[in-house]
Amino acid sequence: MSTTSPVRPPRTEGPADRPRAGAGRNGGGLLDPEQFLAALPDAFRKLDPRVMITSPVMFVVLVGSVVTTGLAAAHPTDWFGWAITAWLWATTLFANLAEAVAEGRGKAQADSLRRTRTDTVARRLTGTGEERVPGTELAVGDRVVCEAGDVIPGDGDVVEGVASVDESAVTGESAPVIRESGGDRCAVTGGTKVLSDRIVVRVTAKPGETFIDRMIGLVEGAARQKTPNEVALNILLASLTIVFLLAVVTLKPFAIYAGADAQTSLVVLTALLVCLIPTTIGALLSAIGIAGMDRLVQRNVLAMSGRAVEAAGDVSTLLLDKTGTITLGDRQAAEFVPVRGTTAAALAGAAQLSSLADETPEGRSVVVLAKEKYGLRERRQGELSGAEWIGFTAQTRMSGVDVDGREVRKGATGSVVAWVRERGGTVAEDAQALADRISQAGGTPLLVAVHDAEGARVLGVVHLKDVVKEGMRERFAELRRMGIRTVMITGDNPLTAKAIAEEAGVDDFLAEATPEDKMALIKREQAGGKLVAMTGDGTNDAPALAQADVGVAMNTGTSAAKEAGNMVDLDSDPTKLIEIVEIGKQLLITRGALTTFSLANDVAKYFAIIPAMFAVAHPSLDRLNIMGLHSPETAILSAVIFNALIIVALVPLALKGVRHRPSSADALLRRNLAVYGLGGLVAPFAGIKLIDLLLSLVPGIG
Repeated sequence: MSTTSPVRPPRTEGPADRPRAGAGRNGGGLLDPEQFLAALPDAFRKLDPRVMITSPVMFVVLVGSVVTTGLAAAHPTDWFGWAITAWLWATTLFANLAEAVAEGRGKAQADSLRRTRTDTVARRLTGTGEERVPGTELAVGDRVVCEAGDVIPGDGDVVEGVASVDESAVTGESAPVIRESGGDRCAVTGGTKVLSDRIVVRVTAKPGETFIDRMIGLVEGAARQKTPNEVALNILLASLTIVFLLAVVTLKPFAIYAGADAQTSLVVLTALLVCLIPTTIGALLSAIGIAGMDRLVQRNVLAMSGRAVEAAGDVSTLLLDKTGTITLGDRQAAEFVPVRGTTAAALAGAAQLSSLADETPEGRSVVVLAKEKYGLRERRQGELSGAEWIGFTAQTRMSGVDVDGREVRKGATGSVVAWVRERGGTVAEDAQALADRISQAGGTPLLVAVHDAEGARVLGVVHLKDVVKEGMRERFAELRRMGIRTVMITGDNPLTAKAIAEEAGVDDFLAEATPEDKMALIKREQAGGKLVAMTGDGTNDAPALAQADVGVAMNTGTSAAKEAGNMVDLDSDPTKLIEIVEIGKQLLITRGALTTFSLANDVAKYFAIIPAMFAVAHPSLDRLNIMGLHSPETAILSAVIFNALIIVALVPLALKGVRHRPSSADALLRRNLAVYGLGGLVAPFAGIKLIDLLLSLVPGIG
């Protein structure tokens, strides 16, 4: 049993009930016209070559747009040249628009965070008392006093006192939280408000480098670095661009030799190049990465880098703390087991009576179980006149009551046995056996004893057990199908740990874990080529959080834990690690699916443009015009228009992400090839043909 801790004020709503951080800013949905209009200025600003060169594929499109603009200006009456030019610029603009819309979401969140920052006056402690200074003048190590109604002037740790703090400005959680010195719930964030009592805070961050300042920079995208996978994919796309550039350049000599020089003008060759290079994924790659971080922000998780989000998608080992993550965190009474000669009802009555003065969660659960299972009315302390109540303490490890010449006690096995023997009583032979059986099953036994006219004796055992959260076994089964191994970390003895692990369905467990044990386990997994994710909130978790590939620190935890991790969960919900892994996998799946689609849809463009270029000189090549396109001009223009419009059509998918279904890597690959590979082949044929039909109806073109 645990000692009584400060009671947290009742929650008025849960994480599922309130709007997430950033929720509501996408009011009109993914295709909200307001989003696109708001992002247009940024899309135009991104046409700067110094910005465009970071994406080699789209930089080539920009250069092609400039070249065709010059050629069209040299021939003002050439409608075809102007049409190609307009749609090449549209392709470039649409690519920038996809990234700008994704960044716009982060800026909306950053603006919301900026509004939470206020210039505060701090009460800094000095050797002789207090002095009032602007919050911007605080230095690391300064100690400041905060009382009810004060805004905490900077990030820090509580070193004295306990207080209720409103963190809704940061987390969106309306219920206040308890912050106290000397534990793992000592960290406070600048900009939050003290609601009650008095605390002394030691400042741990310089002005401008606070948690909220870092959040603003990260969600705006200003600090977003390209991840290793993005860099590798950019190199692949740049290589393909060079290959297609060389292929298109060599077409001109072949065309001259074949007598098709007129059909292979520089405008046509530029259009062919833009259609063949992977412009779709090149345009959406950055937006996919930004949207992945945004999805975490919407779930109140702050990723310190895009690398962390990406690593979450590749995680193969998940380390989860037992208490509060896999189990509810408070042991609950599950069963009353009487000794021989005692009824379960009599045991339940004595257990309930002895628990009325026990304010711990375990004690309250005994009262509830007796009421629900045996129909015993829940009694109040005030109903028993003349009763002497014995509250639970860490020293006695018992609680109970003395009333009407009868003493009733409930508590740890050793404490109750000693209490009975002190009063000259005997302990039933089967009492110890029952307690041992419960311990071996992973539970915690509490003995219930009474001292009355018949003497002191043990009535039976209350079986306390960690209650595994509902649905956890199914969640772990999903992770197993995804190829992720789950390991439960606990300070419990191996017998208890094994029982909980089997009930929850985790793959393995680490019992009686110390910080060194956690570090050793992470290093062993990483030595085998695996990526490891874990959660933590205490200073003793900091080394392991820093070593893990994905370290999720709880916002309620210490500053050391938050500095060591590469993600911070503002809701301090340890189970969210599972969601983080799923979001990371969704990011990788989305990137892979759209890359597959982008490479596949080049095939249709090839069948549209190549016959249009050479069919005049070589009529036999007209057999390749399998779409039956109207004319060489409409065929080429249709391919360019489709190439531009498909980017806009895929922006919602890039931002929302491809739906993630738990399955193996092989199954995901087959699904991607079937859906996005086949879709990438079929969609362009239909799209180009439809655009060609529409163009053929336009006077002067058809």
